Amino acid sequence: MISKALFFCCLLFLVGCSPRNLTYLSDLKEQETKEEEIINNVEPTIQANDILDITITSLSAESNVMFNSGIIQVGGGSGNNPGASVKPVGYQVDKNGYVLIPVLGKVHLAGLTKEEAKERLTSVLSKYARDPIVDMRYMNFKITVIGEVNNPSTFTVPHERINVLEALGLAGDMTPYGKRENVLILREQDGKRITSRVNLNNKEVLNSPYFYLQQNDIVYVEPDKVKAVQVSPGRANFQFGLSVGLALLSVVTILVTQVF
Repeated sequence: MISKALFFCCLLFLVGCSPRNLTYLSDLKEQETKEEEIINNVEPTIQANDILDITITSLSAESNVMFNSGIIQVGGGSGNNPGASVKPVGYQVDKNGYVLIPVLGKVHLAGLTKEEAKERLTSVLSKYARDPIVDMRYMNFKITVIGEVNNPSTFTVPHERINVLEALGLAGDMTPYGKRENVLILREQDGKRITSRVNLNNKEVLNSPYFYLQQNDIVYVEPDKVKAVQVSPGRANFQFGLSVGLALLSVVTILVTQVF
């Protein structure tokens, strides 16, 4: 009779601890090779407060010096200090989406992809320089990964292309407590704050517009209920008491059944 009671208590405990799926893209069939067109690889667009490294070259050496003045001396350097270093400052996009280029003045670049911005600058520069060439890259393309990961941090992405799985890899992957089925993405775009959730257990995430991250995106991995109970003393005591109470109730029920 005691063995039956112990069996039912263990069964009750196991039922209360529901298993979680810790496998990414778990609905992909084993040994399956799948090929499909990438339709969600949207190139990031320039936003307010972005810092752009813009280099302008042309057939005129004077024009090159005139247009490329986005550097400052570092380390107290001057003309008398040949050992001084220079540090790129770049061009910051203001709150209205403009960058201030020497000679050209303000040029609106917000909302454009990097290639579109290069084309716009090339068109404007053609009035002042012969055969201008514009090179551009982001100096502050970064993403942040926080929550139930092993190395939460903000990461600078030099190649300006990263997806949510790669971001989790930079952060040391999720802990076992991370909710893979409900990852939150926070994004600021065109003056709006956007929040969206993705399910990394489901292969459909590969086609999500939030699978590829954009500059300044935040990836938040929520903890599951088990972790929430562990870090909440009041709730933990309640859950423990409830579990013990249910177990005792089961034992009493079995004993009464055996007696009557």
